[in-house]
Amino acid sequence: MVDLATELARRGLLHDATPGLEERLRTGPITGYVGFDPTAESLHVGNLIPMMGLAWLDRAGGTAMAVLGGGTGMVGDPSGKRAERPLLPPEAIAENCARMRDQLARFMSGSETQIEVCDNSEWLEDIRLLDFLRDTGKHFTLNYMLQKESVKGRMEVGLSFTEFAYMLVQAYDYWHLHRTSGCELQMGGSDQWGNITAGIELVARKEQAKVHGLVFPLLTTASGTKFGKSEAGNIWLDAERTSPYRFYQFWLNTDDQDVERLLK
Repeated sequence: MVDLATELARRGLLHDATPGLEERLRTGPITGYVGFDPTAESLHVGNLIPMMGLAWLDRAGGTAMAVLGGGTGMVGDPSGKRAERPLLPPEAIAENCARMRDQLARFMSGSETQIEVCDNSEWLEDIRLLDFLRDTGKHFTLNYMLQKESVKGRMEVGLSFTEFAYMLVQAYDYWHLHRTSGCELQMGGSDQWGNITAGIELVARKEQAKVHGLVFPLLTTASGTKFGKSEAGNIWLDAERTSPYRFYQFWLNTDDQDVERLLK
């Protein structure tokens, strides 16, 4: 059986994790999830790292879940964003979720890997505002939220209440998945640490339960540039948006300094 934390660390995929996770993993299989943002029409090469995390969770004997952000995508995640982006129409978000569901099935469903795919609009769309403020918002202080990097980094240029409240909506996801599916682990890119720890806080306060978070390093080149970007834009996991030839050339032209790390 694969030791999840050890394997991820060996491959350079473990950036940080909450205290006690390794001990929890030694006690038996765990249910974990990764969220995927549907504000683009396709997954891109940067999504390969969390997808690999799910694959290794499955190989370690755990239950791996991919959560499409059909609900959270209506709000917009400020993490890593210098300015607020225009919100997509609900129809576009739903269409993007459908495409990503197909891509995840194509890339990750097979004899060796099985993941569950769901859409958080299934439980977020029917929440009443007053219930959400009363049952979720009351567990977070303004001081706590202002300390998050996704908020601090935007205080000078401005942050809408919609984006400010995003971490509460994502935290609700974790609580819901813990309550309904027994999730004890949320994984994501290192820029998601603040959102993940908010979910851990909500589960602890509402359920008096200890759950965990694990973040992967962002995919960057040796010079620190975000990987997956080229002069022509993102490298998509969709042959209609990035041709197989261009996809192949992108990897072929990768700097020698990055090759060993990427092969892991």
